Amino acid sequence: MTRDHDEKPDYEVGYGKPPRDTRFKPGFSGNPRGRPKGARNVATLVHEALNETIVVVENGRRRKMCKREAIIKQLVNRSAQADLKAIQILFGILQANERHSESEPAETTTLDAMDEKVLDQLRERLPGGKK
Repeated sequence: MTRDHDEKPDYEVGYGKPPRDTRFKPGFSGNPRGRPKGARNVATLVHEALNETIVVVENGRRRKMCKREAIIKQLVNRSAQADLKAIQILFGILQANERHSESEPAETTTLDAMDEKVLDQLRERLPGGKK
């Protein structure tokens, strides 16, 4: 499909509209050597590894728990034994968790007239409430 440069195409060519003969062919990727289908990224691999179940002996009893839980238990136990590095890591996790929970919007509930009436009645019963 060769075209003389003098001929005008029957469609508009420009930003986001490449010439038809240079477009990707249907069924072929624009990046053929890119990530293969089914390949998982690092975050997925770490998540799966942390959720694997292991058997732990705790107080003489065998117990199943995920690796994530075992790591946190070990970290807390080492922090309790005054391991400064473990304490720093634990406080970092706690601070990140607090920041995450603060960033979530608090649920706001609106009270209707009936709720307001009940609250007013309760306030009147309390000592120092409005009369």
